[in-house]
Parts: sequence; structure tokens; C-alpha cells
Amino acid sequence: MKTRNIGWGISSEKADEGDKKSPFSGAVRVHGRTFIGVVIAARMQKTATVEWIRTVRIPKYERYMKKRTKVKAHNPDSIRAEEGDVVRIIETRPLSKTKNFVIVEKMGKQKEYAQRKEALTESKAGRAEEENESD
Repeated sequence: MKTRNIGWGISSEKADEGDKKSPFSGAVRVHGRTFIGVVIAARMQKTATVEWIRTVRIPKYERYMKKRTKVKAHNPDSIRAEEGDVVRIIETRPLSKTKNFVIVEKMGKQKEYAQRKEALTESKAGRAEEENESD
């Protein structure tokens, strides 16, 4: 199957046979906003949760605050992004109730993603133990 050039200087080497929602071989066109984020969950079929951190200015305190944005994105078979991958996502038409983005490029792995995730789960487990002891 022939792959399509979707623009943005991005092309796929592999074809997605039977994936209608792939921008490279399906009927989905990409348009709108582009983001670069980290895949934090890829357990669903052909869907990944992508997160990125942004800074928001708080005028009252004249300071900045970090906020994170999490969105669901279609994960084509030609890309198959996994947890910890840094990916580029582009907006598209609604693919499901919660999916409006598609992963178009895998840019590599995020450094120390596994250690950060492990530390987060340990801190959650520690808090749960403290709550159980106080009861």
C-alpha cells in the first residue's frame, strides 16, 4: 500500500494496511494545532495518552505556574508509540468521543522517564501506607 505525504515535512516509511484513521494511508487529513509531548499511557488499542507541560502567567501574583495538558491521540500501526516516547501530534477531525489528535512522528525517548514514573508510584504507595496507619 502506498503511503501519502501529509505535509509538515513528515512521511511514514511503513504503510498502515486497514487503518482508516491513519493520516498516511487512511482518509484522515491533519490540520490545526501541533504539539510535542510525552506518551504517558499506551495501553488502549491504537490510542495513546499524550501529556505536555505549559507555563501559565498568574497576573495577581506576577508569577508563572506550570500546568499540564493531557489528550488522547490516535496511535497508528506504523508509529506504535510506547510509554516514555516523545511524539509530535497534530489536530484532526474528531476520531471518537475523546480523540481529536493523531500521532504523526516519534521523536525519541524522554530521558529518565522510567525513573520518574517509578518515583511517582513509590510516593503514592508511601502516602497510601501513611493513610492506612493513621486510621
